[in-house]
Amino acid sequence: MSVVKVLSAEQIESIFTIPMAIQAVERAYLEKHSGQSGTWPMVFHEFDPGHADLDIKSGHLGGADIYGLKVVSWFGANPEKGLPALFGTSLLFDLSTGVPKALLNAGPITHCRTGAAAAIGAKYLARPDATTLLIAGCGGLAPYLVAAAITALPGLDRVLLTDPKFPENGKKLCPSITEKVGELLKAGGVSRTVDILPTELEAGVKQADIIFTATPAYEPYIKAEWVRPGTHLSCIGADLSGKEEVDFELFRAAKVFGDDEGQCLSVGECEIPHKKGILSGLLGEIGGVMAGVVPGRTAQEDITIFDSTGIALQDLVSAASILDAADQAGVGVQVDL
Repeated sequence: MSVVKVLSAEQIESIFTIPMAIQAVERAYLEKHSGQSGTWPMVFHEFDPGHADLDIKSGHLGGADIYGLKVVSWFGANPEKGLPALFGTSLLFDLSTGVPKALLNAGPITHCRTGAAAAIGAKYLARPDATTLLIAGCGGLAPYLVAAAITALPGLDRVLLTDPKFPENGKKLCPSITEKVGELLKAGGVSRTVDILPTELEAGVKQADIIFTATPAYEPYIKAEWVRPGTHLSCIGADLSGKEEVDFELFRAAKVFGDDEGQCLSVGECEIPHKKGILSGLLGEIGGVMAGVVPGRTAQEDITIFDSTGIALQDLVSAASILDAADQAGVGVQVDL
């Protein structure tokens, strides 16, 4: 018999903060670079193409002596049944014995670790004097992207919001996104704030020092000619084959990095440029840049791109840190299996 700790979304939200997520994701990237931890091939299956699917990301975390996986399922008709379209579940196991350790709602973990990943890309690849961030996408991830950027980038003083598909959403959703950002920063003990303003897409790109793309687009909307020299882009929307947010022409001159090269070239923002022969491969993975082994930005005018496809280690390190905090706080339900 084994004992498994079960943590709900509400319990995780009470524990897991943006600073914790940034620390966890940085550790994940460094452990991947060192070879101490690793990911396994992603599984994607469509039950009903365009209507219902799932993906499974898994790996092992040597430093914490665990392995595990995250299953994310999407059933597009669920809202009509009064159910969420997306469900995410993380499972942790003991690496030495295979004994199950924990089951966690992966929703809040995914939001925080994805925001952290985009911000870490900017932390290590953007210009040191960067002050203006554009968020392209006003969905549920937007507040987490903004809060993580404010936390990780002390020079940031302005955030612009735009929705490439529904331009009216930038202005419409700005107040609620700003409120949620404030809640996330307060929960993480971050007192600094910045101006958060709506903008039009082209105008925002032309003003931005840093751009985070966070949409499910299959057609690029960031035009190469709009992007100024010296801009950094963290691309998080392309997580399945065929997705594309950034004009592939931008990859001809940009310095391109990612979280996992194989995944970036097969399902990430790099997939299309790679297939077109524009991009032969990455200059390196972000863990190598963080470790000082892979050169990142070398000049003010460099355009840098971080392709963040999302890797299992982000979820595993995050889940491990949440589990430790839950044990200390006495949060969660113990279940005998």
